[in-house]
Amino acid sequence: MRDFSWKYFSMTGDVDAYMLYKEAVGNPEDEMTEAAEEWVVPEEQQEI
Repeated sequence: MRDFSWKYFSMTGDVDAYMLYKEAVGNPEDEMTEAAEEWVVPEEQQEI
């Protein structure tokens, strides 16, 4: 689906196809932020 939506967008310039492509690809920065948030140790569990 990602390849199709990108090819369709590149041929037509259709914004909806681009939005579909972005949804299929996702945002790696968001995934990295979510993964980092999972690894945050709550203050009450931190050793001083």
